[in-house]
Amino acid sequence: MRKNFYYLFLCGGLFFSCGDSDDSIANLKAKGGVKYGGTFHFMSSEKVSKFLPLATIDIYTQRINDQIFESLLTFDNNSLKVLPNIAESYKVSPDGLTYTFKIRDKVYFHKDDCFSSDERMLTAEDVKFSLDLACSGLPISEISYLLKDKVRGAKEFHEATKTKFNKAGVSGIVVKDNHTVEIKLVQAQANFDKIMAHSNLAIIAPEAYEKYGEDLPQHPVGTGAFTLASVDDKKIVLNRNPRYWKKDDFGNTLPYLESIEMTYSETKKSELLAFRKGEIDIVLEIPVDEMDHILGTLEDAQSGKNLKHKMESETSLNVNYVGFACNSKEFSDPKVRLAFHHAINKIEIVDNYLQGEGNAAMHGYIPPMGNFPIKKVNGIKYNVEKAKSLLAAAGYANGAGLGVIDFYVNGKEGSAFSKMAQGIKEQLKANLNVDINIKLCSYEEREAAIASGKAKMWRSGWIADYPDAENFMVNFYSTNANNGKSSLNPFQYKNPTFDNYFNLAVKQSDPEKSIANWVKCDQIIADDSPVIPILTDDFLVLINAKIKNFESNSMEMLDFSRIFIKEPKTN
Repeated sequence: MRKNFYYLFLCGGLFFSCGDSDDSIANLKAKGGVKYGGTFHFMSSEKVSKFLPLATIDIYTQRINDQIFESLLTFDNNSLKVLPNIAESYKVSPDGLTYTFKIRDKVYFHKDDCFSSDERMLTAEDVKFSLDLACSGLPISEISYLLKDKVRGAKEFHEATKTKFNKAGVSGIVVKDNHTVEIKLVQAQANFDKIMAHSNLAIIAPEAYEKYGEDLPQHPVGTGAFTLASVDDKKIVLNRNPRYWKKDDFGNTLPYLESIEMTYSETKKSELLAFRKGEIDIVLEIPVDEMDHILGTLEDAQSGKNLKHKMESETSLNVNYVGFACNSKEFSDPKVRLAFHHAINKIEIVDNYLQGEGNAAMHGYIPPMGNFPIKKVNGIKYNVEKAKSLLAAAGYANGAGLGVIDFYVNGKEGSAFSKMAQGIKEQLKANLNVDINIKLCSYEEREAAIASGKAKMWRSGWIADYPDAENFMVNFYSTNANNGKSSLNPFQYKNPTFDNYFNLAVKQSDPEKSIANWVKCDQIIADDSPVIPILTDDFLVLINAKIKNFESNSMEMLDFSRIFIKEPKTN
């Protein structure tokens, strides 16, 4: 993966309020040119109110949770290869059915009232508890699909724990000793280590669950580099974890920052203005149509009026799409969905409505990723005549009988999402005479409308939680429908042929044979069109030059444990 850095300048200055440093950070002396202290500021466009990995289904919350919690394994930021984390090592049996994880020594949970003492070291029992809870059928777990069909006994445990947690746990997750956990699989699976690096499978403390119960999402107790200090409607503050176990290559204890502060932005323009005023240190997901405004003029740069900063760009493993409720009157017929798909000119959406922001999704739902051969998936081409013919065959010639369709779009007026929606609305009206009503809303309002069945058509996106085709295709597996949630298969899509190829891909330990089945899955999704993939895009980040060691990745996850603030020298 290649990173591109551009050194730029902007007006204004940045001011960091370090606050009152506690003794632990004040006495730390850093080696290797890094510096301790300071508060890092950034913004989110959506509210964050839950702090529990297994209940997290959006990237905004995940970016906060990733600073508080940790999983057994993790991903290298550049190569996305699986690396040890809470587990210092792991091994796989020759038959691929047993994974044995060696748990790292002297990893401590954050201080919390749920513990009887100030120090609580993480053990193998905590790992089993966390994975058991993730497998459960309790409403608190949104991610049971990751493990329940893969780990021995997990499906039975899931069904038996719809209302109450069973402390006996999953039979296939076994504690061998204080530092060893063994996981037995139903069948060998080539990507299981990637799944165990999923940040939603982070380790939590059983005492926290017992003390806080349903309120656990408001009382995060993890082992990560930062702890939750405060939260309200305006901001979230994280403080440095002084007992964090990781060190850098020079032996410096991480993290370097004293605190992190996240506030909320009304629009991307207001976020950019906050950056120029020095109120925040980074802007995530920069819209292309703001680029000229960001860069300023060459004359200003030459005269020293603008502040030095940099921009980082990554090819993101994401897809923006239009989703349909396949169990609704309007979209139960795949001919209607396919008619809409043929009627949308994705290239025009990207070029004219988004000013070139993104890449039109011309193949399947899975974006360009590693060794996945996206060109083997035949995408649905823009074809107005075919679209009209399909809609007529479904009984809605010239749009008659469909009525006005509400199109749920999370975003403000003028945002990239609203511009995309406007393009789709205008194309469907011009090409099929279908009336679309754009309903701009918050992320939470959109998810509630999908879960309740109120939303028949919506804009959404999916970013890889782990770099594997399964992470995209699991959204269409029939057993994940009718779960009363919007997080997985919100389309209520069911296709036995798709399920068959999905199961063959999952069961296959040979990566090449597995990929061949994923290609077949993706082709079915293109042909049935429960979603219309519109575009993939790049993850553009604007960073003040005094922020050092920042790295992004193609999964758009953020790790603040290694960044530090270094003020420029003044003459």
